[in-house]
Amino acid sequence: MTIFYFVRHAQPNYMNHDDMSRELTEKGLRDSKLVTRFLSDKGVDIVFSSPYKRAVDTIRDFAESEGLEIHLEDDFRERQIDDCWIEDFTSFSKAQWADFDFKLSNGETLGEVQARNIAALNRLLTEHKNKTIVVGSHGTALSTIIHYFDRRFGYADFEKIKELMPWIVKFTFENDTCTEIQSYNLFEG
Repeated sequence: MTIFYFVRHAQPNYMNHDDMSRELTEKGLRDSKLVTRFLSDKGVDIVFSSPYKRAVDTIRDFAESEGLEIHLEDDFRERQIDDCWIEDFTSFSKAQWADFDFKLSNGETLGEVQARNIAALNRLLTEHKNKTIVVGSHGTALSTIIHYFDRRFGYADFEKIKELMPWIVKFTFENDTCTEIQSYNLFEG
């Protein structure tokens, strides 16, 4: 059995419009300790992350507490929306979830985001069979992974998790087959 814990980053500083360097807010940094507490007894073998600062910083405390290196995986990065900041993110998201081939001029479709995230997941599944793996991730990227394995997950589900940061989703694999998906809201219980 191979287990993945995908960790959607904690609260970012939206005043920083640069996707790669967008840091966590003070609340986000505090909330990253919830991730450490949740993962501390899971027997994690290896840690990967999107190269984006907010994803790395959300799992950094956990990785350091376990003496694990964070391996950067570019294909786990968040979706490229366009070259400019999108003010009406809700309308844009609805359009993308309605049509997985919709994109702005210099952006990515949800289909493209899903394809590269699933390819990265499959590489890790092959290279780290029967391990427990943490991946620092993003809301949209992670949602497309869930949608790949469960087509019922759509825009309404994405809306429910849009403000949930951090958020953890566990994927359990028997060989190459995803047998279970569990979602964890760290602010409950």
